[in-house]
Amino acid sequence: MRWLLIDEIEEMIIDQYAVGQKIYHPTEEFFQDHFPGFPVVPGVLLMESLAQLSGKLIGYSVRKKRGDWPFPILSMMQKVKFRKFVQPGQQIRLETRLVSLRDESASVNVYAKIGRKVHAQAEQFFVFNAIPLEDQVERDRVERIEQSELIRLWKNCPEGK
Repeated sequence: MRWLLIDEIEEMIIDQYAVGQKIYHPTEEFFQDHFPGFPVVPGVLLMESLAQLSGKLIGYSVRKKRGDWPFPILSMMQKVKFRKFVQPGQQIRLETRLVSLRDESASVNVYAKIGRKVHAQAEQFFVFNAIPLEDQVERDRVERIEQSELIRLWKNCPEGK
């Protein structure tokens, strides 16, 4: 099973920010248990959706700067706040803003919004290639996967033209 938790990337400005969206459909199996009679999107899935969008922003920014495609791995979150419930079928606006980008790490501020209201937010920290990909064939394979996924999600991706 692949955990693809972004439906679309609407906008991305390299080294700055990205905006995407996600709708968790009422038929998702986890809604049966979270919570019976009052289904809400688990906060951990909101954070993962935001991390996936952030990973695309970080990966593409590094690609444009230094030519390689890092594999950003979420390593820490701080100041996580869940302000309002997200219910099945609501369109979630995912926003990530790059705070710092270093050779082996990055940090972002993220927000999950319904309309104009913030429902969740956090500071997320990423490290790159925690397990180095020594094999060029494997590095190329990961880059192809990341690039094709970015093109699939971001309709205006310059790489897809």
